Amino acid sequence: MNLQLFLLLAAGLFAIGLFGALSQQSIVMIMMGVELMIGGVVVGAAAFWRFLAPAASGQVIVVAAVVAMAVEMAMGFAVTTAIYRARQVDMTDLAKDLKD
Repeated sequence: MNLQLFLLLAAGLFAIGLFGALSQQSIVMIMMGVELMIGGVVVGAAAFWRFLAPAASGQVIVVAAVVAMAVEMAMGFAVTTAIYRARQVDMTDLAKDLKD
């Protein structure tokens, strides 16, 4: 496999995630789209690290990005669960009164 294939995979993941984040109204589906976009960025960064500048610092950055993804999803689902329990709202259009 070469760099172009990995970058094509990364661009595909990012594009699918962007479409999912922009076309959905469910909070959970939007968060899944954002996770796909971050996954595409991580795949692209890992590909650049592997093919252009293999060093230990690249591995640390990729692991830090994956940990940040996990923390972001845990916090996002916790907030979504709290909003749903408080207001019975799971769509972004119905949650607009939360900005008060």
